[in-house]
Amino acid sequence: MSLIRSGWTTVLLMALASAVAQSFGRFTYGILLPAVRDDMGITNTQAGFIAAANVGAYLLATLLVAWATNRYLLLNVMRLGLIMATLGLLLASVSSSPLMLGMALFIAGVGGAFLWIPAPVIASAALPQGRRPLAVGLMSSGIGLGIVFASILSGVLRSSEGDHAWSSVYQIQFCIAFLVLAGTLFVVRHDQAKPKGDGGIGGFSALRRMRSWLPLILAYATFGFMYLLVIGFLTTRLEDDSAWTTNNAAVAFTLMGFAMIFGGPTFVAISHRVGIRLTLSVAYGLWPVFVCIVLTGFYLPTLAACIGLGLLFSALPTLMTIYVVENSTAEDYGPSFAAATLTFGIAQTIAPPVGGFIADLSGSFTLVFLLSAIMGVIGLLASLRLPRPNLQEVT
Repeated sequence: MSLIRSGWTTVLLMALASAVAQSFGRFTYGILLPAVRDDMGITNTQAGFIAAANVGAYLLATLLVAWATNRYLLLNVMRLGLIMATLGLLLASVSSSPLMLGMALFIAGVGGAFLWIPAPVIASAALPQGRRPLAVGLMSSGIGLGIVFASILSGVLRSSEGDHAWSSVYQIQFCIAFLVLAGTLFVVRHDQAKPKGDGGIGGFSALRRMRSWLPLILAYATFGFMYLLVIGFLTTRLEDDSAWTTNNAAVAFTLMGFAMIFGGPTFVAISHRVGIRLTLSVAYGLWPVFVCIVLTGFYLPTLAACIGLGLLFSALPTLMTIYVVENSTAEDYGPSFAAATLTFGIAQTIAPPVGGFIADLSGSFTLVFLLSAIMGVIGLLASLRLPRPNLQEVT
């Protein structure tokens, strides 16, 4: 029993739970969107509204999580999130109409926020002090692995079942989610004093008690904006502007997904040596470099840049999560991270329509990617405003 309930088992289950709530419950629909659209006979606009239900639910739920973590134990909030994500996948697997699928993804989106905000502190608390940042990094690896799994599963099933395979994808994901849910309810434990309920509206009162909170949320919001400009339009940019084939563009996206698995642990290891502030600054500084390489359209350099972007895609939120964990009290962590996530969510909600408008206005995605590169510079400047760390805190 002690082996089953060991710290590393908790970290593994939190990584798998993150894959369920984020990769399955949130990101899989983007992979399945063409199949859902064609199978249901709906327009791109209608398919977009289904996606908006998921994103909007996640954004709304961050406010609810800020309230919930002020009053309830993080473990119970996390459990509720995983239950909702699992129910959302179940409903998605049997959906027969766009409305039903939208409801399913709305539930899954709420579950994603309820799980993701408390999960990092639960995972990190399961390990000794020196290994806690690694726990957060492994959670981001779980999300990356889940995205790669969803992409491969979708491709295999669509090749044999056609567009209706999207339903089978969600069925398999629900089965995995159910097993992860059962293991999490049985194994994961977390000691915490009862919250005092003084995090303020949206968690911002708790966030303001954290040192250098303003540069942090600026950096986090910047990441939410800049990463979606690239992730959301990468395939279209390569196919339309750089004349890549669909298969070559898919290779680039898949390499990015694989790199996400390793980004968190890699940059956590670097932060052990030089601290969160410098590691974040280097990561933000590399972002515009990789984005500009993608703009060249040269095949091998672009593939290499996509690997770099994938590493940063998982590394940046991991590092910022660690910063919140290490600079918040146990009572303030949940509301603080919820408030920071709210600013991140608003930024990533705004990014796609802004990017689409710029692309329509200019006739290409060049300015969209340049805007993402500029946002990386802003993130770098915000990171440099964070306090210089005591390296003993991160080693």
